[in-house]
Amino acid sequence: MRVKIGFFGGSFDPVHFGHLCAAQDACEHHQLDRFFFVPAAQAPLKPHEARSSSADRMAMLRAAVGEDGRFEVSDYELGKGGVSYTIDSVRHFRAQFPQDRLFWVIGGDQLPQLHLWKDIHELAQLIEFIYLERPGQPVKAGPAIPGLRLHRCAGHAMEISSTELRERARRGLPLDYFVPHKTVVYIREKGLYRQS
Repeated sequence: MRVKIGFFGGSFDPVHFGHLCAAQDACEHHQLDRFFFVPAAQAPLKPHEARSSSADRMAMLRAAVGEDGRFEVSDYELGKGGVSYTIDSVRHFRAQFPQDRLFWVIGGDQLPQLHLWKDIHELAQLIEFIYLERPGQPVKAGPAIPGLRLHRCAGHAMEISSTELRERARRGLPLDYFVPHKTVVYIREKGLYRQS
């Protein structure tokens, strides 16, 4: 039986409730059967984004999703290392799940740049896209991409930024109410983000 599988890439440094809420929205709106968080080794458009190690980012994600059976964490990009291009990951997942419907989840702000993604024409054939549209932030589409399958998802407005959270941690301010408790405990125990 064909299943619907979602994938959500990013640095997740640290993962926060904005990421988790986006994942939940995508799962519920599009009845996804499985959902993978895919932490990037190095994002092509944000080469210096990750501040903590691959192992720490995996551990924070695993702590965040915990026992939630809907969510899984893939270490594919971290294990591969180097710049993480979506096309490489999608080829990998397509080979793993040849018969299933695959969806890559992106923020609505990514749509105008989608035509610039590496091998976007092949990507459009291999996977469908779910874009999150936040209240009061209309999405602008970029140039047309042949065969692109786009699905809108009404998301929640959560203005949380990993950059801001790293700065809060550096200054010794609490991360509670922004980050899941088990992830906060991990950050505290490891002393992450304390060095500027």
